[in-house]
Amino acid sequence: MSVEPHAELRAALESKKRELEARLERITANLRRGYEADSKERAKQMEDNEVVDALGNEARDELPKINAALRRIDAGDYGVCSECGLEIDKGRLEAHPYAQECIDCARFDEHRRAHE
Repeated sequence: MSVEPHAELRAALESKKRELEARLERITANLRRGYEADSKERAKQMEDNEVVDALGNEARDELPKINAALRRIDAGDYGVCSECGLEIDKGRLEAHPYAQECIDCARFDEHRRAHE
């Protein structure tokens, strides 16, 4: 019986994806609730909604990365650096499961972007 080489990471990615999708559903429902008539309460709600929306933006940013990582697992390309073609360290993938680059290439890209 063949075991998928990245089964644990796939499960973690799928779990995180479900968590983020549920968070976005709660955020959307929360933002659609409307505001209280009291101006002080409305101001507090608007401030809270800004924080909640920022969390939603983080989720909306992370979901495509997770989906891309799942596609790479399906294609057999997961864990291979998109820049240099070398294997991405397992520790990096466990810490950052949707990483597309090895740590050296990621650092190089970060340095290059900082100096543009």
